[in-house]
Amino acid sequence: MIFETVKKVMVETLRCDADKISPEALIGDDLKIDSLDAVELVMSLEDEFDIKIPDNELFAMKTVGDIVACVEKYQQE
Repeated sequence: MIFETVKKVMVETLRCDADKISPEALIGDDLKIDSLDAVELVMSLEDEFDIKIPDNELFAMKTVGDIVACVEKYQQE
């Protein structure tokens, strides 16, 4: 459920190819998301899930699975 919502936000916010988004997909190498895109993505995820993701978490995320885990972590707080 969270993965599908993250995927939807990535497609809507960054125009990512939905077929390339998997939990193992590398944010930079596979999806070509740069640091500015990542900030925009985090802001969209914060709005979608009504959470706050600290900046240090943003730069620690390497895969889509890391993004999902981060969202799950802050949803529980």
